[in-house]
Amino acid sequence: MFRWFYRKPSEKRSDPLSETGFLSNWRFQLWTVVSIAIALVIASPILFVLGSIFFDASEVWQHLATTVLPRYVRNSVLLMVGVGFGVVTIGAGTAWLVSACRFPGVRMFEWALLLPMAAPAYVLAYTYTDFLEFSGPVQSLLRDWFNWEYGDYWFPNIRSIGGAIALLTLTLYPYVYMLARVAFLEQSVCTLEASRVLGCNPWRSFFTVALPLARPAIAAGTALALMETLNDFGTVQYFGVDTFTTGIYRTWFAMGERIAATQLAAFLLLFVFALLLLERWSRRQATYYQTSASFQQPPRFDLKGFRGMGANLACSLPVIFGFIIPGGVLLQLAIAKSDETFGDRFWEFARHSLFLASLTAVIGAIVALILAYGVRLNPSPWMRLALRVSALGYAIPGSAIAVGVLVPVGALDNTIDRWMRSTFNISTGLLLSGTVTILIFAYLVRFLAVSLSSIESSLGKIAPSLDEASRSLGYTPLSTLFNVHVPMMWGGLLTATMMVFVDVMKELPATMVIRPFNFDTLAVRVYNLASDERLAEASGPALALVAVGIVPVIFLSWRIARSRSKETMG
Repeated sequence: MFRWFYRKPSEKRSDPLSETGFLSNWRFQLWTVVSIAIALVIASPILFVLGSIFFDASEVWQHLATTVLPRYVRNSVLLMVGVGFGVVTIGAGTAWLVSACRFPGVRMFEWALLLPMAAPAYVLAYTYTDFLEFSGPVQSLLRDWFNWEYGDYWFPNIRSIGGAIALLTLTLYPYVYMLARVAFLEQSVCTLEASRVLGCNPWRSFFTVALPLARPAIAAGTALALMETLNDFGTVQYFGVDTFTTGIYRTWFAMGERIAATQLAAFLLLFVFALLLLERWSRRQATYYQTSASFQQPPRFDLKGFRGMGANLACSLPVIFGFIIPGGVLLQLAIAKSDETFGDRFWEFARHSLFLASLTAVIGAIVALILAYGVRLNPSPWMRLALRVSALGYAIPGSAIAVGVLVPVGALDNTIDRWMRSTFNISTGLLLSGTVTILIFAYLVRFLAVSLSSIESSLGKIAPSLDEASRSLGYTPLSTLFNVHVPMMWGGLLTATMMVFVDVMKELPATMVIRPFNFDTLAVRVYNLASDERLAEASGPALALVAVGIVPVIFLSWRIARSRSKETMG
């Protein structure tokens, strides 16, 4: 339902940018300056990496460009094509089944299909390697059944680019499923009913009507999945697939070439921006309008017999392979080796992860609130540009952000140290490099967009008339924010805090590069143990990450169900 506000021509609304407007007050000007300054600081690592393109190329970079760079590009493109096809097929297909069809178990699959999002891809990589290797339960069972010996049969190698595509698809298809399901539910009833009157079966309605209408949502979900694919480090590193992320890590630590690593990160950024432009270009002329403002439950196709069983199987397989099997394997290993997996070291790493995730989530919510409210106070093009630039980090892989943070911070530390030596004959050493402060800053650069999206949405639902009423009562912008807006947007603030918390808990590439010495997290602990083929010991930390990841899945399912029930009643 839309509301229209009418204002007589004689009633002039004060302009925030005019001398008599709100920004004539120094408090509004200060808020604008602070917001732009924060946005520039958050965006500085990304801008530094992009600027490194103009650095003089060293011999190491030239060697990388002529030897391994083509392999990085080829593997990254293959991963993106494979994962893109997989997430669209599974995500859009299952979203259509649970949204438009009625079959046994459909209500359960509405939320169960989100469960694979809880498990990081690198956890699945370690779990399935143990599950499918020669000494694992699957091949052992096949040899017992058919009396096979080594060399008598062929079995696919999970540690390959094909295995990486499969596991990344299983963990990333929920991005497409979630957005496509909402798009299918919001489609016009009249359009779908017309397709049924014309004799379209469920799949024909899907391909000719529903899928084209949901194309923007599917494209957005696919872009998110592909950006996460480029960000992945643990899976491709464990499977021996060379990508930009592994190349940056190797160039930094194995070769000690920071400039070459920075230029690799810049090349990766260009890759990401090309992906974003391609996604925008694919929808350049796509405009979709809703013909009905009120929500009605879309008509559902009844799938019975074999068709119902097929729909049930299509929705079951992603959940089984993406969550139930790896979760069951980890749980069995954790129980069998509970003394090793849940010892003192586990709780030490858990404290590190909880500390970093909690602090980053709170700071991220505060920073996002400042930026979003700054745009509300002064919706100028410069403020909007600053907000968008500060949110670029979510599209940037963690390894690239780590390089963009460490190189300038290291240069700053060295500059301060040289000045202190020459002036006071005192060595300050590295004040910021390798500290928790810089690690949290990298997390903010990477995940601030998650907080911004939720807080912007909640803030946008508050009527501007409340701001005007607050100002007429003499409240300052800060008082208005805390006394009027914050109490009305607690849900958005909690959502932003929770989503950043979970993302930081699972983040691996940036943590691997920036973390202080002797300050490993659960994600790093899982990677180190699995790299040493000690999966039984890694099962406890991995299971903890999966358990933490379930929280937003349950929350998202509840929010979607609640929003649909409200619209149905409305």
